[in-house]
Amino acid sequence: MLLILVIGTAIAFDFTNGFHDTANAMATSIATGALKPKTAVALSAILNLVGAFLSVEVALTVTNAVVKLQTSSGAPNPELMVNNGHELLMIVFCGLIGGILWNLLTWLLGLPSSSSHALFGGLIGSTAAALGFAGVNWMGDGTKLDGVVGKVILPAFASPAVAALVATIGTWLVYRITAGVAERYAEGGFRWGQIGTASLVSLAHGTNDAQKTMGVITLGLIAYGVQTDTTTVPLWVKVACAVAIAAGTYMGGWRIIRTLGKGLVEISSPQGMAAEASSAAVILTSSHLGFALSTTHVATGSILGTGLGRRGAEVRWGVAGRMALAWLITLPAAGIVGALCFWLGDSIPGYGGPLVVFAILLGLTGWMMAHSRKSAVHAGNVNDEWHSEVKPGASVADTETVSTKA
Repeated sequence: MLLILVIGTAIAFDFTNGFHDTANAMATSIATGALKPKTAVALSAILNLVGAFLSVEVALTVTNAVVKLQTSSGAPNPELMVNNGHELLMIVFCGLIGGILWNLLTWLLGLPSSSSHALFGGLIGSTAAALGFAGVNWMGDGTKLDGVVGKVILPAFASPAVAALVATIGTWLVYRITAGVAERYAEGGFRWGQIGTASLVSLAHGTNDAQKTMGVITLGLIAYGVQTDTTTVPLWVKVACAVAIAAGTYMGGWRIIRTLGKGLVEISSPQGMAAEASSAAVILTSSHLGFALSTTHVATGSILGTGLGRRGAEVRWGVAGRMALAWLITLPAAGIVGALCFWLGDSIPGYGGPLVVFAILLGLTGWMMAHSRKSAVHAGNVNDEWHSEVKPGASVADTETVSTKA
């Protein structure tokens, strides 16, 4: 039963990852009018589905980089494998709940936070609650930095900076090269370029984010004893995760699309193409190297870079500051939720603990979904004018009220 809960919860996380991160690929294309909102999310969903099958490097990072599956001698960790891996299954289950709840909360607030770091934070918290901080695979074998520090934390700081630098240079070059071209011709050409680069980001997102859930499910299968190979992912796991993230992507995640597309920088088509090309380059490179970075951090860094690279562009640093704060607290916040869920689930004997924790997840999810309807953001209003006085995720009605008062 616990294995079934783990697999179901993992697929649910994958679904939330999809609608939480649609903005990373399509926010700028929607904001500039290069693609209609519903067309954009449909295209992104298809390419996420395809991208999920292109690599397994990130999935293997998730399987091996967070929890110490082996002792220093290379033998299976006996603390994890008791009673068909019950302890490890609980760690994975509670870590997923931490990731899902943080995804839903930041979506409700319209904050482009990292689904990846929410997942890793939840897993780190539940692992620490079960085994102590020594049970977390912080450094790997100490030579390749293939643990949490090398594969998760360092890329978290480096990736947005690299993406911002690449996008800044790219935007400056774009405007320099097209300085003598009539604006109407340049805009039309760059909108077609945006469609191509946004498609590439969607493909890259599938190669990075869909695999994280593949790695989690594989970890659950290892815990139960039906999977022993830590270097492969079963085909049915690939298919399930690819379909789940594609379905979530098609849902849109309009609140976060609005924040990234309209709230951070007033973006034009040349900037949008530069941002998406920069994001795709960084994400695809990291996927090849097995770095489980945040596509949200990369996309946000790229969009900020386009504001810095275009003379006279407006960057809303207040919005950027709220995003940065959310980034900083994602790992510890999701970790606290994961730890609390483990302590609660472990304190109730038998299957009562996991069922109580799952019931809490359903209750909080239902509350946040109901609350979101009070300030709906959808395909019809996602491109309405942004007003800096309005908090992320506010409805169009709220925006009009502020405008009237101003």
